[in-house]
Amino acid sequence: MARTTYQDLLDAGVHFGHLTRKWDPKMAQYIFMERNGIHIIDLNKTLAKVEEAAAAIKQIVKSGRKVLFVATKKQAKDIVAEQAKTVNMPFVTERWLGGMLTNFATVRKSIKKMSNIDKLTKDGTYSILSKKERLMIQRERIKLETLLGGIADLNRLPAALFLIDVKKEHIAVSEALKLNIPTFAMVDTNSDPSNIDFPIPANDDATKSISLITSIIIKAIEEGLDERKREKEDEAEKEAAVAKAKADSPEAAAEGGKRARKVTAEAETETEAPSAEASTEE
Repeated sequence: MARTTYQDLLDAGVHFGHLTRKWDPKMAQYIFMERNGIHIIDLNKTLAKVEEAAAAIKQIVKSGRKVLFVATKKQAKDIVAEQAKTVNMPFVTERWLGGMLTNFATVRKSIKKMSNIDKLTKDGTYSILSKKERLMIQRERIKLETLLGGIADLNRLPAALFLIDVKKEHIAVSEALKLNIPTFAMVDTNSDPSNIDFPIPANDDATKSISLITSIIIKAIEEGLDERKREKEDEAEKEAAVAKAKADSPEAAAEGGKRARKVTAEAETETEAPSAEASTEE
C-alpha cells in the first residue's frame, strides 16, 4: 500500500520549487517543468523517492537504532520536534553545533552536565547556593536544554539523519558524510542532492509540504518499531515454548527423577547419622 498519493502531494504544495535563477543544475533530473519563472518538481519521482526513503528508514529503526531529525529553519522546527517526540527519536531544531557528530564525546559531556544540574535541584544542593549562583546555573540549564534537549537520550551516534533543507544544514550533512552515516532529506530545486543517500525532491519551505513528508517518515518509523516489538514478543514465546518442551521431555523427566532420588538418599543418610552416634554413646 502506498504511503501517500499524488493528490496529497499536490494539495500540500510539494511540487513548488524555487525561482529558476536560483536552481541547482544537479536537481535537473527531479524537475518536471518551469512555470512563471518557478521550477515545478516531478511528483512521480517524489512519490518513488519517498517510498524508497520510508522503506529504508523502517529497516534502520527495526534493527533497534535511532534516527536523528535535523530542522533548524523557522517553518520546520516546531513540526519536526513535535513529530519526532511521538516516536521518541532525537532531534535538533535550534542550532546545529559544529562537531555534534564528529566530536560526539564532548557533546555527551555537555548533556551529562545538564543532568548533573538536575541532580542538584533534586538533592537540595541547589537551595543552599547563593542567589547569584542559582541564577547562573539556571541560565546555563536553559541554554543547554535549548541546544541539546532533543538529543538528551542519545547515548551513541545515530544510525541515520533526516534533514529539512540540506543547503541550510550543510554542516550536518558534511559531518554525516565523514562518519558514513546515511542521510535522508527533503531537497528543493536550489539544493545539491549529490551528497544525500536518500533525497526526497520536495518543497522544503511550505509548512504543509514539510508536515506531509515528515509524517510519512514518522509512520515508517512507527511501523519499524511495531515490527521490532512483535519480533521480540515472538522470540520470547518461542523461547518459552522450547523451555516448556524440554521440561516435558522424557529425558527431562528422567533427569528430574534422578535428582529426586539423590535428594531422598541424602536426606536418609543425614537421618541415619544421628542414630549411629546415639548407639555409640550408649
